[in-house]
Amino acid sequence: MKPVCINTYRLRKKWARQAIFWAILFVFVSSCSPKDEVAAIRELIKKGAQLAEDHDVGGIMELTTEDVVALPGQHNRLEIKRILWAALLHYGKLKVLYPEPSVRLTSNESVASSRVYLLIVKKDRNLPELKELYKDPRRWLEEVGENADLYQLNLQMLKKDGDWLVKQAHLEGFKGIGF
Repeated sequence: MKPVCINTYRLRKKWARQAIFWAILFVFVSSCSPKDEVAAIRELIKKGAQLAEDHDVGGIMELTTEDVVALPGQHNRLEIKRILWAALLHYGKLKVLYPEPSVRLTSNESVASSRVYLLIVKKDRNLPELKELYKDPRRWLEEVGENADLYQLNLQMLKKDGDWLVKQAHLEGFKGIGF
């Protein structure tokens, strides 16, 4: 009988170690939840908007992959830099306003897409009512209407070395009745 008790003790100890292992693994996996990835992508977008306001083309390009492509037109990295520089010169001091971006992760969570509605305005223009509509993109778009430079930016992103980077950007201007 005693050998059975020793085996039972060893078996319980083994189960206890496995339970602790699974508990630690669960905590680790849940700390990298899809919600955290969505927040990281939204933070990337926020950083990109701030860099645009600061006219930091180099900083914007650091948020992209080496083989980034901009659409329409299949623009490569060098062409994107030129387009950004020209756009920033055109606007001068500006603000980039947008409602909460939608984010969609793939099942492996290393590829994502996001849709951002952007409003580019002169820096001194004040639109406080838009802040209240951050979580409601549809009402945000209705409020903006046809009175500003409104764009839809669709991003395809990859997670590389723990950081999200833009691989493809597709920018569409508002056409008055939709995108």
